[in-house]
Formats: sequence, C-alpha cells, structure tokens
Amino acid sequence: MFEHPEFDIYENNNIPLSRDCYLMDEKYLKAFEQYCVNGFNGIESEPVGYICHIAVKQINEHSFELSWYPTYERLHEVVVNLPKDQFIICVGSWRCDEKPHLFVKSGWLKHLYLKQYSVFALIDAADVKAAIEEGQLSRDKLINIRNAIDALAIKYHNISFISFADSLILKSNWTVGTFEDNIPYNYSPETLLYIFQEVQAIYKKHLDLNVYGIFSQGSNEYYDDSMLHISATQNHICLNSLGTPFANLEEIHRTARCCIRNNTHPKSEVYMDEDFYRSLKLKFDFEEANLAKQNYVSKIGKEQSVYYYTQCQHILDNLREEMAYSGRVEDSVVF
Repeated sequence: MFEHPEFDIYENNNIPLSRDCYLMDEKYLKAFEQYCVNGFNGIESEPVGYICHIAVKQINEHSFELSWYPTYERLHEVVVNLPKDQFIICVGSWRCDEKPHLFVKSGWLKHLYLKQYSVFALIDAADVKAAIEEGQLSRDKLINIRNAIDALAIKYHNISFISFADSLILKSNWTVGTFEDNIPYNYSPETLLYIFQEVQAIYKKHLDLNVYGIFSQGSNEYYDDSMLHISATQNHICLNSLGTPFANLEEIHRTARCCIRNNTHPKSEVYMDEDFYRSLKLKFDFEEANLAKQNYVSKIGKEQSVYYYTQCQHILDNLREEMAYSGRVEDSVVF
C-alpha cells in the first residue's frame, strides 16, 4: 500500500514531533489511499472516514505519547499513550498538503473514545492549626460540616466527594463519546469551580475558615467502573484512579505553599493545572495568558508544568455565558 511516489511514509522513529497530525481508524486505510491517489491524478473525490486532531509529543520504546484534542468546543488537551503494537502506519503527503495520518487499530481507537477520564480537585481549609489551638474545631461543628457535604453530594450526584474534617477531594468522570454509540462528550470542569464556592460558604459558616482549591485533570485507568468503589464490608474505599493525578495536586500544593512563604506569589483561592485552566470555556476576549502562573515539577507528563492562580470569582466572571451557573452560592442551601 501507499506505493505512489507522492506519499510520505514515516517510520516509527521519524514521525514528526509537536506537529499537527491526524489519528485515523485502520478500516479507512484503502479508502484513504484511493482518495489521495485520486488527488494526485487530478480527480476530485469526497474525503473519507473520521479524523481526530493530535500531536506526537514523544516517541518511547514501546509507545507514542500523544496530545489529543478531542473537541472543537474548547481548548482541551488530553495526554494519551498509543502502544506501538496498536499502531499501523503513519502516512501523509506534503506535496498535496496532506498532514501525517497515524492509522491505528480499530479496537484501540474505539476504546480511546469510550474510556472514562477524570477531573480532580483538592479543597483544603486554611489556618487549621491555629483553629485547633484555639479550640474552634468542636465535634458538633465538624458534624455540621459533614452533613453539609452530604447535602452537596446529593445536589451533585455525578461528583465523588471524599472528605476529611479539614479537606475534601472531588472527582468527576467524563467521556469523549461517539455519535455511533450515542455517548455524549460531557466534560465540564467549570462545575468543580462552582462546587468550590459552595464548599467555601460551608466552611466559612461553620468554622469561620477560608478554603483554597487545587484543580487538575487526567486519564482514568479504571475502565467501565463507577467513580468510587466501596467494599461490601464498608471499610475499603477506592477512587478507581491511579495516584498520579493526586501526586500532581500535592506537587502544586507543595510548590504554592513554598512560593507563598518565599513571597514569590501571594495566597490565592484557586490553583489550576495548565491543562485544566486552558480547557475552561472562558470568554473569547479574556486574555488567558495574562493570568498569574508558576512553574512546578509534575510527577508525570510534561517536563515543565505550570499552574495558574487567582480568585475563584475572577474565573467565574469570565466564563462564557453558556457556562454560567443557573443559581448563586448565596441561594444554595448551606446547612
């Protein structure tokens, strides 16, 4: 296949890096070849198959690290690994302006669209040590916090809530989906920011403490599982996720605390990993690049990672109109 001299065949280790490419199902190999040959011969024909936009970031011994852009609705980058045994061929034609197409096995591509991904948040109360020393954290107050989080969990039934007395982990699963399987693209990281404000109100009311939140997104390696697993004996809870996203949350947390102590940057309400921040549906005239940011060392993925920090309301005020929350925090039930 692809013997015409106008084709460019890219060997495994010569696939161009950090360049716009397409991912395509192996079932379109012959049709794509014929479509291109028609073009080489001056014959017009309809494009074939479906593509998704990617960039190859790194070539490893057994896999390719890809940046995958699953939607036009938002600037949403997802890092995925393509095993080399699922890769068929990379072909394009610079003479005919055909970008490199990475053809992959059908089963792997379908799984890419149907697997679950996750958005995470770590919400932590500030000045807890001082509150303990001053005797502010009574059992009754902490039970009130727990009951209020219970009520919040009922309101947001598609979010997992794991709480301690002074902190909270949120997890939300999402899928890219496909038209063929009638599964929608349901990524909505903005929801966690609205939940953050409600948690903020809860801690302020019951403990008179401020909270701050750290946000990230990532792959979820538990396939077709619920957001949480709770054992039959009720004494084992599994978040159905690798620990890597939480390691990144903790690394942002550690770096931010260090920067605040060193006066590198001020305290803020929200600290957002770059991929989370850039995936938000912000207003078109909002200058995203101007938001304050800080480098940190990710446990996996990008060699140099960045988090952005600001007040939560600043982000919510600059979301596109369709992402605006229908209610207001002060109208919510805060027990």
